[in-house]
Amino acid sequence: MLDERKGFVPLPRERILFTSPPRTALALQTPNSYPGKTPVSINSLGGVAYLTNQRLVYLPTTSTPQLQSFSAPILNIQDSHVSAPFFGPNVWTAILQPVTGGGLPPNHAFVEIKMTFKDGGAFDFHSSFERIKETLSQALESARESGRVPSQGQGVDLSGVHLDQLPAYEDIGSTPVAQPTTVIQQPVPITPPRAHQSRPANTGQFQPLETPIGGPTTAQPFEPPNEPPPGYEEAQQSSVVDNLEESIRRSR
Repeated sequence: MLDERKGFVPLPRERILFTSPPRTALALQTPNSYPGKTPVSINSLGGVAYLTNQRLVYLPTTSTPQLQSFSAPILNIQDSHVSAPFFGPNVWTAILQPVTGGGLPPNHAFVEIKMTFKDGGAFDFHSSFERIKETLSQALESARESGRVPSQGQGVDLSGVHLDQLPAYEDIGSTPVAQPTTVIQQPVPITPPRAHQSRPANTGQFQPLETPIGGPTTAQPFEPPNEPPPGYEEAQQSSVVDNLEESIRRSR
């Protein structure tokens, strides 16, 4: 698996899709939810993690008798997530189902993986891992539905699965937004209503007269009233009395 000049030896049609910074720590331990008789505890303070189109590979900076290298199939890793503490680097955690003959104790059904990204890159690693895993899972499910592999998924070759890159992110603010078009309505002429006017007639009744506003008017002939207006005689008498009293005061 290891090569002194190239690092690890890739599998047939294996391609490296992600490489972590060199100070990435690794810890393999028995999860609390799956305790075993012989707990597993393997640690590396620094190394490089690789994501390929088939597996996760980790090479420690300093090899020890306990850990020279680590690799696991992508589809054997479940429940992965990133923890971002207030203090310290981000940590990527997942649950591994070990393969038979992989070097881990066979009596452990699950092993917890913790990778501490001291120089950053945890979220990029996680997004790349999830994209690869989703594509491989879809290929495996398609092979099961077509009957090419049994339901357990053993015997399927996923090395030829084409992993397309996700579309580049586009900021919504960079896309010009169409401005609303304002439509100005042309004024529609409205014919003013005809005014209703009234004038007194000889019959003593009011009759409406329709005269268009602003139109020509016809002069009506003047007809003098046949009787004096109400209170005319009283006004005349009052005026005569006032004049008589004024003359008497002046003669004194």
